[in-house]
Amino acid sequence: MSKPTEIIVRSEHEYPVRFTDSWSSEVAQDVKRYEKSLFLVPKSLESTIDLTDIVREKDLIFYLPDAEAQKDISVVSKLWEIAGKMGLRRSDAIVGIGGGATTDLAGFVAATWLRGIDWYAVPTSLAGMVDAAIGGKTGINSPAGKNLIGSFHSPQKVIIDSSFLIGLSDRDFSAGLAEVIKTGFIGDRNILNLLSECRNLEGARAIIDELIFRSVTVKAKVVSADFKEGKLREILNYGHTLAHAIERRENYQLRHGEAVAIGLCYIAELSHLVAGLSDSELALHRSILERFNLPVTYQSSAFDELLGLMAGDKKSRAQGIRFVGLKRIEEPVWLESVSQADMRLAYERISS
Repeated sequence: MSKPTEIIVRSEHEYPVRFTDSWSSEVAQDVKRYEKSLFLVPKSLESTIDLTDIVREKDLIFYLPDAEAQKDISVVSKLWEIAGKMGLRRSDAIVGIGGGATTDLAGFVAATWLRGIDWYAVPTSLAGMVDAAIGGKTGINSPAGKNLIGSFHSPQKVIIDSSFLIGLSDRDFSAGLAEVIKTGFIGDRNILNLLSECRNLEGARAIIDELIFRSVTVKAKVVSADFKEGKLREILNYGHTLAHAIERRENYQLRHGEAVAIGLCYIAELSHLVAGLSDSELALHRSILERFNLPVTYQSSAFDELLGLMAGDKKSRAQGIRFVGLKRIEEPVWLESVSQADMRLAYERISS
């Protein structure tokens, strides 16, 4: 397919997900609208992200801790302090350039400063491009769990330049593919067909523009129909209930996508038990994830601890843990009041 140009997301306001070969030119043009801008970039990208031709005299660049460490209230407090010293007003903007943690953080700071200022997302990881940067969910972590402190505050634009992925490690690329695979199961079978035709990771890299476009299309459609997660939007968390528990148990040392891969296998097993997911579609979860070197099992002894962590998930209700499952490909279902015996049995089938 030819390289796409943009997809429109409709939320509290309409904004484009813009596909470009020159992210810096796009950002430079966008920030001209504002008197000043605060740029947030992970420290690990300091030597590779060149902002020389973008940052103006009144602008400021702040280099963040890497990965989930940046999604801490201490970092947010520091950024509020910086925003105050800069005199950041509603006529100004925040630009987050980095992975999903960076765009989560940038959006949250923008949402909470002056009750909401404009912000822009420039995701540099595959997971960020297809998931975290899109949809207007912003947030940081707390001791009680991941992304429990947050706000719905959509960006003015998401700028996707797939050239960022050229230097992305195989491990990080594979982790991002877990989110692509998720969107295939919940909303676009063609994503799974395309990936099934890839012999290895290099094959997936060769068609990444189409995979990103298709994944973003699925997410944009869901978000536009249910911005504040009334219920439909929960399908985007397919595989994430166990994944978030694993991430917390691992102190965020696993990549998000690696935890999601395990979570996808788990929820497929649970869906097979209680929602009628077929043998072949159950097997497809494991085979397609293994093809791209993603984990599909987890420690057998961890279930009781993970059960407690899942009980704190945002989708859980007073009557118990609520899962988004799958009846068949492209047909998600909500699994409520699942017995602990079924949860345990599904977990045994992915235990190592």
